[in-house]
Amino acid sequence: MSSSAERRVERDLEILTAIGEGRPLTQRALAQRLGVALGLTNLYLKRLVRKGYIKIVDFPRKPAARKRLRYLLTPRGIVEKSRLTYEHVAYSLNLYRRARQTLRESLGLLPQNGLKRVALYGTGEAAELAYLTLKEFGLEPVGIFSGEAGNHFLGFPVRAVTEVAAEEFERIILATFERPEEHVAELLRRGLPREKILTLRRVASAEEANGAPR
Repeated sequence: MSSSAERRVERDLEILTAIGEGRPLTQRALAQRLGVALGLTNLYLKRLVRKGYIKIVDFPRKPAARKRLRYLLTPRGIVEKSRLTYEHVAYSLNLYRRARQTLRESLGLLPQNGLKRVALYGTGEAAELAYLTLKEFGLEPVGIFSGEAGNHFLGFPVRAVTEVAAEEFERIILATFERPEEHVAELLRRGLPREKILTLRRVASAEEANGAPR
C-alpha cells in the first residue's frame, strides 16, 4: 500500500468511525479530530456522500429555528467501515512484522562488531516495538530523543533532538512507521553520520523521492 493510499484508508476509517459513534458531530469537531482544515473536511464528507457511505439529514436545534446537519452511516457505509477496519489492521500487522524483521537484521550485526550503545528517536508505538526488539538482544537504549523533551517513555527521560549530537552512541533507531526520509534529514542536519541511523522502513532513493514508484 502506498503512503497516499495508507493515509486515505486511515482518514476514511476515522470519519466513518466518528460518524458511526452516533453522537452529534459538527464539521468543525470532525476537522479537529482529523487534524485538517475545515474546508478539506467538507470535501472528504462530500466524497463519502457521493460514494453512498454516509447521508446528511437536517434536524432542528432548539430554541433557534435554524437547522444543523447530521451525518449518518448508510448500510453501505457500515460495510465499508468494516472493510477498511480489516484492511487497516491487516496492513498494520504486516507493517509491524516487516519493521521488526528489518530491525532484527540490523541489530543482529551490531554485537559481532562490538557495538552496544543504541539510542531511540521517537516515543510512539514504533518506539515501543524498537524497545522490545532491543531487549531481545539484551540491550537497553542509552537515550530517548524526540522533537519535544520533558516527558518520560517507558521510564526513560525524553531528551530534545537538539541534544542528539552530544550523546555518545553507536547507532540510533529512527522509530517511526511513517516514511523516514524527513526524519533522516533532520538527524543529518543535527550532525549525525548516515551510517549511525537505523530505520524501520527503507529510505527512498533520490529518484523515488522525486516521484518514481517505490
